[in-house]
Amino acid sequence: MNMDVSAIFQIAGIGIIIAMIHTVLKQMGKEDMAHWVTVIGFVVVLFMVVRLLNELFQEIKTIFLFQ
Repeated sequence: MNMDVSAIFQIAGIGIIIAMIHTVLKQMGKEDMAHWVTVIGFVVVLFMVVRLLNELFQEIKTIFLFQ
C-alpha cells in the first residue's frame, strides 16, 4: 500500500509554525492573540485530518465493495 507522508509533514509544519508564532506573541505580551492563533491552527489541522479520514473510509468502502 502506497502511503502518502506529505500530509504528515504538512501537519508537522503547521504545528511548528503555530508554535513559533504562539511563542513570539506570548513574549510580546499578547497572550490572547497567541491563544487564538493556536486555536485557528488546531482547527486547520482538524479539517485536514477529517479530510484524510474521509479518504480512508472511501478507500475502505471500495475495498469491501460497499456501495
